[in-house]
Amino acid sequence: MRATHRGLAMTAAAFVLLPAALAGCASGDDADKQADKQTATPQRAPAEEAATRSRERVQAYLDAMTAKDVAAGRSQLCAVLHAGFNAAATGPNGDFADHFKVPQATITDVRSGQRGQKVSVSVSVTAGKSKVTRPLVFTVTRDGGDWCIASEAPGGNPATSPSLASPSPAS
Repeated sequence: MRATHRGLAMTAAAFVLLPAALAGCASGDDADKQADKQTATPQRAPAEEAATRSRERVQAYLDAMTAKDVAAGRSQLCAVLHAGFNAAATGPNGDFADHFKVPQATITDVRSGQRGQKVSVSVSVTAGKSKVTRPLVFTVTRDGGDWCIASEAPGGNPATSPSLASPSPAS
């Protein structure tokens, strides 16, 4: 009888320890995979992430302006701006007005501001034979888990880094 109790006790101990042993093996492999992932894709600093996301949003908006793609432009804006966007954007002085062409739009500066990232751009617009280049500044912020353009205004900052500005084409 003693052998039976001893056998049962050893079997029970094995069943109790087996999941822990197996978990240790699996977590070793998972830990190695996780370490490989972290090494392959280092986390960005919050400031770098903000500048990168802001730049991406504004570039997508500029590309939409050039292509006259109103839906793509709207998708870069914060949700609270969507309602009035179509009328304003396609109106006589809007970014997507039919009589304007945008041959060049360049991001010149990205920096932190009080209400988000300030992305300065230089936009060249033609209407008929007239061509004008104007500076604009976009404010990009987080809305929930996503980045979006919160405002657009005249002005902006000059280029602070050679990597941010592109040379202007010869006229």
